[in-house]
Amino acid sequence: MRFQISNFKFQIFFLLFTIHYSLFTASDAYAMHISEGILPFNWAALWSVISVPFVAWGLYKLKKLSAVDLSFKPLVGLMAAVVFIISCMPIPVPTAGTCSHPCGTGISGILVGPAISILITAVALLIQALFLAHGGLTTWGADIVSMGVMGSFAGFLTFKALRSMKINLAVSGFMAGLFADWATYLTTSIELASGIKGDAPFIPLFYKILVAFIPTQLPLGILEGAMTAGMITLLYKKRPDLLVKMRVLKPEEVAA
Repeated sequence: MRFQISNFKFQIFFLLFTIHYSLFTASDAYAMHISEGILPFNWAALWSVISVPFVAWGLYKLKKLSAVDLSFKPLVGLMAAVVFIISCMPIPVPTAGTCSHPCGTGISGILVGPAISILITAVALLIQALFLAHGGLTTWGADIVSMGVMGSFAGFLTFKALRSMKINLAVSGFMAGLFADWATYLTTSIELASGIKGDAPFIPLFYKILVAFIPTQLPLGILEGAMTAGMITLLYKKRPDLLVKMRVLKPEEVAA
């Protein structure tokens, strides 16, 4: 009963935060993620089709894992709030038709796995498109692929690879957050260049968009790496049992 009350309070807080943000900051906000209408219909449709199996995979994993562990869904809700809030920090990049921002998918990819992280990202992106005018519905699929699919897999695989080489948690978490962020913007550059190039060559436009992101995304990637490392090490110090439960660490690693 106590947990249900706490969870209800969190949901009320999250709703109030969303309403406050949309009412008081939307007038000065820039279009975040890939803006509505930036991609031609055929490219928007292609990225949407690509994103569908990944979102379906996330739904399947959520159903499967929550059937085994009833506490898993509240954890996913918490991670969704983390990704939503972290990715609501836009820095305009006018020359690229979008914004730079941290993503949070490095953290979610490590803690709940890439499948659930993609689902979380899809939900966060949809809420931002509907209520905050960040991103768009036609570009939702493209944003899921760049931030959800590429960001989650980059963070998850980087962390797993470094841990398999006995690299410590802080460094592994930092590099996972860094590469998750940069992978997102590498993919976004590909999506933008392929969609808006027209008859122009793809490669020169891709490089121009990628370079446009560097002044903002280079430091933001480092910041996101630090946030990811900080969260992982904090959990290790305070609640290592959660890292074992989420299969981030093996029981013997905690015991050691």
